[in-house]
Amino acid sequence: MFLYLVAIIASCLFLKVVLKTSLLQIVKKWWRFLEDSCYVYQFYRVPQFNHNMQENQLYRKVCTYLNSLPYVEDFDFTNLISGDKSNEISLVLDSNQTVVDKFLSARVFWINEKDEFTGLKALVMKIRKKDKRRILQPYLQYIHSVFDEIEQRKKEVRLLVNVDNEPQRNGRWRSVPFTHPATFDTVVMDTDLKNKVKSDLESFQKSKQYYHRLGKVWKRSYLLYGPSGTGKSTFIAGIANMLNYDVYDVDLSKVTDDSDLKMLLLQTTSKSLIVIEDLDSYLGTKSTAPSLSGILNFMDGIFSCCGEERIMIFTINNKDQIDPTVLRPGRIDVHIHFPLCNFNAFKSLANSHLGLKDHKLFPQVEEILQTGAALSPAEIGEIMISNRSSPTRALKTVISALQINTESRAATRHARRLSETGSNRTMEETGDSGIFCKENLREFKKLYGLLRIRSSRKDSSFEFDTSDKDNSRHDH
Repeated sequence: MFLYLVAIIASCLFLKVVLKTSLLQIVKKWWRFLEDSCYVYQFYRVPQFNHNMQENQLYRKVCTYLNSLPYVEDFDFTNLISGDKSNEISLVLDSNQTVVDKFLSARVFWINEKDEFTGLKALVMKIRKKDKRRILQPYLQYIHSVFDEIEQRKKEVRLLVNVDNEPQRNGRWRSVPFTHPATFDTVVMDTDLKNKVKSDLESFQKSKQYYHRLGKVWKRSYLLYGPSGTGKSTFIAGIANMLNYDVYDVDLSKVTDDSDLKMLLLQTTSKSLIVIEDLDSYLGTKSTAPSLSGILNFMDGIFSCCGEERIMIFTINNKDQIDPTVLRPGRIDVHIHFPLCNFNAFKSLANSHLGLKDHKLFPQVEEILQTGAALSPAEIGEIMISNRSSPTRALKTVISALQINTESRAATRHARRLSETGSNRTMEETGDSGIFCKENLREFKKLYGLLRIRSSRKDSSFEFDTSDKDNSRHDH
C-alpha cells in the first residue's frame, strides 16, 4: 500500500513537471499533427504586399482582426505596441505564431509567417476543405465588418469646411480636429425626445441591408428649427461625437454655382454629417450662387447616392417661412423643434451649470415662465456661468432677466395694439409708439447685460432638467 501511494505521488509530480516544461508543447504539437493528418486542408495566403509592392489592404484588415481577438493575451509571446493615442497600447502577434479562430462551429488556423531572406510577411489561412464552401465567404465578410468597427472606434473625428481658394490644387475641403466637448448626454432636450432621436440614429446605423432592399440611398436627414441660442449646433456636435462621424460644414456663400455644390457633395465621405446651418437665410435671398433647385438636388438628388451612411442636418429659425417643397418627406426625414427655455430645460441647466437639484426659488421661476416670459437656454446658461460662485445670486439674476423680458413683451404688445388701432392717427403718433417699442427693447438689452455681470453678495443653490414635451416635437 505504501509503494502504491508513493507511485501515485511520483506520477503527480511527474505530470506537474511535464505541464511546466516544453514537453507539454511537444505533446500538443504531435496531437495536432495526428489530428491534421485525418483531414484535408485548404490553404490561402495573404501577403503583406502585392506584386507592385503596394500594401495589401486585406493583410492589414486580417492583422487588425486577429490582434483584436480576446485570446491573443494567452499566447506565450505577444508584442506590446503603442497606438496613435498616448494612452493606447495594442497587442500584436509575433512572427511564426498560429492563431486558432472559430467561426460557425468550424476552426480556422492563421499562421503568421515572415520570410527569412526578404523580410516580407504573410498570413496563411488554413481551413478544412469540407468547411470551405460553408464558411469562406461569410468569414471574410465578417473580418471586413469587424475591421470597419475597429477603425471607426479609433477614428479621429474631423471638422471640414469648404473653401474657394485654389480648389484645383488643394481641394475644396479643409479639415481640423473636431474637439467640441459636447456629448449626446449633455444636450439640453426633453428626455423622451432625446431617447427617440438616439434610437433613430442607432437604428439608422444598422439599416444598410434594409435600405438596399428598399432601393433607397442609405442616408438620413434632419431639420433642426427654433430660435437662436436653443442648442441646435450643440446637438450636432453631440451627434458627431456619439457616432464618431466627420462633420462637413457647408458654407453656401463660398459655392459658385449648382455644379460646384454637387462637386462638394461628391468629395464627402461615408460615415459623416453634412451640415448646412441657417438654411433659411440662403433660401430667403436671391444673391446666393446656388439656386433653390440646386439646393433641393443637393438634399435628395441623384448625386446624393454617391456615398453611404451619411446624415444630412439643416438648421433654420422658423420653418413656417420655408417653401413646403424643401420640407417634404424624402428631403427631410425628421423634424426636431428647439424651443426657448421652459421650466424643465431651466432645471436641467441649473443641475448642469450650478449643481442644483432643487431650490426655494424654483417655484418663482416656474411661475414667471408660465406667464410667457422666455429666454433662450444660451442666455440663461450664460447668466448661470457668470454667477456660478453663488447659485442663489444666479437664480435671482435669471428671475430679474425673465421679469424684464415679460415687461418688454408687454410693452411690445401694447405698442402693436396702438399701431393696429391707430390707423386714423397722425404720422407723429405712429412714430412715437414705434420709438416707445424700440426704447423698451434697448432698455431690456441694457439691463440684461448688467444683470449678467452684476455681483451680489448672497449665496444659494439651484437645479435644471430638460425641454418641455409640449414645446419639443419629434415629427417623422
